[in-house]
Amino acid sequence: MKRVKHLIFWLVVIGIILLLFSSHVIAEDMFRQQRHTLVDIIKYDVLRTRDFLNQEALDDRVLDALRKVPRHEFVPDDQRPYAYQNRPLPIGYGQTISQPYIVAVMTDLLKLKKTDRTLEIGTGSGYQAAILAELADSVYSIEIVEPLAKQAATNLKRAGYDAVHTRTGDGYYGWEEAAPFNGIVVTAVASHIPPPLIKQLKPGGRMIIPVGAPFMTQYLVLVSKDTDEKVTTRQILPVSFVPLTGKH
Repeated sequence: MKRVKHLIFWLVVIGIILLLFSSHVIAEDMFRQQRHTLVDIIKYDVLRTRDFLNQEALDDRVLDALRKVPRHEFVPDDQRPYAYQNRPLPIGYGQTISQPYIVAVMTDLLKLKKTDRTLEIGTGSGYQAAILAELADSVYSIEIVEPLAKQAATNLKRAGYDAVHTRTGDGYYGWEEAAPFNGIVVTAVASHIPPPLIKQLKPGGRMIIPVGAPFMTQYLVLVSKDTDEKVTTRQILPVSFVPLTGKH
């Protein structure tokens, strides 16, 4: 009788484990399908805004990264049901994870190669850094809100992006010891383009940054530095970002 009870106990335990595993597999498959649907929506939005972007489609490598990176791993638990909606989501401390369309456009504008070194200002929850890690050789990311920086590092490690370099600090001044960078992405709006970031941009490199005032008109601006270190800018499209904070 004792052996029968023991056997029943272990059968129940195994059944629970199998049920949990099955639920996990089903959930991951659902998230994967949602990512593919999201990419289709982004492709449509790019086509709809082609006059701003001067292009009708994004690089396939960018779209593949969006299909692969699990956005649900980079949002709070209560936001997971909305992880693959094409809109920003709150991540705490007055910050947001950017709209996937905007993440896709900003990433595409950098024109990254697999050998490139990139810098992100405003790690947030780590999602943009993970997208960059799919496209470049190395990613450095700075977050001024310490609890968010710690959470982002945890999110990135859990999702398998532990090679992304993160730290807490004022992103206005960049990451001088890791410079120069082929690509720089700023995920908060600034009143002007920070001179330290221009300096840390490698000749031939690109930076994408929202410029404007909080709660007023903002524009995504593409900054390019040619091989002679001449800097040019191009206004891309209107956006809405949280402000770049710090002592600058």
